[in-house]
Order: sequence, then structure tokens, then C-alpha cells
Amino acid sequence: MDALFSMMEKQYSTFSKGQRRIAEYIFNSYDDAAFMTAAKLGERVGVSESTVVRFAYMLGLDGYPALQEALQDLIRHRLTSVQRIRLAANIPQQDVLKTVLSSDMNNIRATIDMIDNESFDGAINAILRARRIYVLGIRSAMSLAQFLTYYLDYVCDNVMFVNGAVQDIHERMLRVDAQDVCFGISFPRYSARTVDAMKYAKSKGATLIALTDMPTSPVARISDFTLCARSDMASFADSLVAPLSLINAIIVAIGHARKDEAYQHLTQLEEVWHAEGVYLSEAVKEEHT
Repeated sequence: MDALFSMMEKQYSTFSKGQRRIAEYIFNSYDDAAFMTAAKLGERVGVSESTVVRFAYMLGLDGYPALQEALQDLIRHRLTSVQRIRLAANIPQQDVLKTVLSSDMNNIRATIDMIDNESFDGAINAILRARRIYVLGIRSAMSLAQFLTYYLDYVCDNVMFVNGAVQDIHERMLRVDAQDVCFGISFPRYSARTVDAMKYAKSKGATLIALTDMPTSPVARISDFTLCARSDMASFADSLVAPLSLINAIIVAIGHARKDEAYQHLTQLEEVWHAEGVYLSEAVKEEHT
């Protein structure tokens, strides 16, 4: 049981009648309470706003906002899109830009603090040793998986992007074995297909790497190496800034380990891009010569 609920249970006998009503409401409807102001919660259970605020302090929290944040953290990983919109509704319109950007910066800072360097190094070494690298990302994680696949393909000859179609997963991963790596990306609300595909890869002996939000997530629990990145969202859209930053670090680390191959491959690509006028700057130069 969550630490917040455990604390309420331990102190329940010391609560006043009004505070017990608050506790009971939170026990039974914490997903609603998380979106209520102190005044609204007090109105719902029939106590004053000040009683609700004192209740939060009795739990050892720094006021009602801290209680509200704890409740939101409790349900964050199972919120529906509709509930996420409700969560974002508390942000004043004029503060949306600054709030979202600040949230993304905080996510990166939190990721720096929570990253396990040993797991990061282990994941890099596993990728470098792998015969094939299966990159798996479904729904909102698909963009991250595609980005990782795109850049790994510059320095690795064995990268396979696996999308969310059931048939594609089965066909693309049919030959996975102990010489391979399965890199699964999954954030709340966690794709069942991603978990199933990684379990299949594990049954074949593949090394599993998870990019996820916490060490206890479904993909983390079955993986050999877990890379955690904070993905707290301000609305119905997942925040992928910190996960993308971590992916950038992976790409740089792989490129650094294979700098000679990367240099040779990219030199050849630059020649092709120039010949084909892939980039606008090259095409403009040709037009003016």
C-alpha cells in the first residue's frame, strides 16, 4: 500500500471526526480528491477548508498542495486521457507555456539524479555486442523508438524497428535469440504489447534493455538493464523530453565507441546526400553554379 495511505491508517485513531471524513473520502475516492482544491474537498465531506489544510499538516506534509501532489503522483501512472485533461485544467491559460517548459526542465533534472550509470554502461556494452538490435516502441513511445533506430542505424548494421502491429511484432521478432538485444521503450500507461514482446524476447534468451519511468515498471521488472527517465506530463500529451535526452546520450555513447565506423559511414552518406541534393543548402548551391 502507498506510504500516504499507510500514514493515514496509522494516524486514523488520532483524527477528529472531520479529519476522519477526509481520510475516508481519500481512501475511497483518491482519484477524485487529487483534482480538488482544499475548499472543494472540504465542501464535499462537510468540513471547513482550514480543517483540510490541518489534515495535510498532520500527515507530515508541507500543506495541502503537498497532499494534492502526493495524490496525483499516486494515480499518475494509471490516468486516462480524460483525467489528464482534468489535471491540466488547474493550470491558468496564461501560465501554460512557462509551466510546460519548466516541467520538462524538471523532468531532465530528475532524470540526471535517478539515472544508474552502471545500467547505462551495461546497456551500451550490450548494444555494442549484439548481433541484432530490436527497438520496440508502441503508441506515444513509437516516436522515441523511431528516433533511436534512425541514428543507431548510422553506426550499427543490425538495427530493426518493431512497430505496434501484432503481425509485425511476431514477424519481425521471429528469429530473436540469445545473441540479440531487445530495447523496449514504455511509459505510463504502459503498452501491453510492448511487455508481451519483451517477454517473448526474454524467453528466447535475448538481453533486454528498458527505457521507462521507474525501476518497478512492467518492462523494468523483466529487463537486464533499466534506464529511467522522468516523463511527468502537464496534460494528455506525454512528456518525452527527458526520455529523448537519454536516447541522445545512448546515441552519442554508441557513436563514441564506434567512431571510426561512424566516420567512414557518415562520410559515404555525405557524398550520397550531396550527389542527390538531399538537403536544401546543397540544392541551392547547385542552382547558383
